Amino acid sequence: MARKSKTSSDVVVFGSGNVFADLGLADAEERQTKLRLVFAINQILESLQLTQAAAAEMLKVNQPKISALQNYKLEGFSVERLMTFLTALDRDVEIAIKKKPSSRASGKIRVIAA
Repeated sequence: MARKSKTSSDVVVFGSGNVFADLGLADAEERQTKLRLVFAINQILESLQLTQAAAAEMLKVNQPKISALQNYKLEGFSVERLMTFLTALDRDVEIAIKKKPSSRASGKIRVIAA
């Protein structure tokens, strides 16, 4: 969770690395995962310089869904669907499952875009 560090009259609050967890949202890990996947999708779409209509055709969705992605509106998109979009954009998606370090209380989900 967030830590506080006090220097003179300023208070600095260090985040956990997951803004959704810092806000106390119950589904913070899923939201963070979706955000990272959508960020990767948006970077790819931007690099391809596609119109929203062309991107929609490529991902087999309607144009408003592309607009929602580009505006980081995560509702209505599952993690699985976002991974399917990435494969449609000629990307491999790997899922690695490993034992968590004993120094951490619980497991976590992490998305790394290469």
